Amino acid sequence: MVIKTAAFVCSNTQVSALPPPILPEYAFIGRSNVGKSSLINMLVNQHGLAKTSQRPGKTQLINHFLINEAWYIVDLPGYGYARVSKTSREKWEKFIRAYITKRESLQCVFVLIDSRLEPQQIDIEFCYWLGERQIPFSLIFTKADKQGMTTTQKNVAGFKRKLGEFFEEIPATFITSAEKGIGKDEVLNFIYEVNKDFVVPTDYKRF
Repeated sequence: MVIKTAAFVCSNTQVSALPPPILPEYAFIGRSNVGKSSLINMLVNQHGLAKTSQRPGKTQLINHFLINEAWYIVDLPGYGYARVSKTSREKWEKFIRAYITKRESLQCVFVLIDSRLEPQQIDIEFCYWLGERQIPFSLIFTKADKQGMTTTQKNVAGFKRKLGEFFEEIPATFITSAEKGIGKDEVLNFIYEVNKDFVVPTDYKRF
């Protein structure tokens, strides 16, 4: 897939205010500081489309980006950042859950995992939550350029083993580096194939 256009559309805290669900959407989420914004910018060839920050937890909205005027990247707030108030964290979690469970046009949740780390319980639990609700998701391991491939493969394998305790089948997995462009074609080709089967909801509800 060649990315010809990528444009910011809107930011929201209310699922009811999102664009009509008539185009396929792919949500990106992970622990704060996992490199989500950098990965999105790498995928769409625009350095500043998704705003990066040295301050984890900055993304606090559902951000929609229209790609090739045909599908959306959805940038969701990160989870697991302790330096925000309990009230703010609960507010994020509520609208994240509402978006993921109710959005008719959501095709896949890309769960971003830091490839430098051994399996983290918060990531495992989030994948379990998705699985319990039968939400399609894939794994994107980020920052693969930060250590040797042996370490990356070890951590990826460890994460898969943890998921294997709950899932009969492990979802699609991608190893990426925003800095080196690793994994870009694989992720975009996956989206391209999923888009082929998208059917516009004929009776979607506003909520």
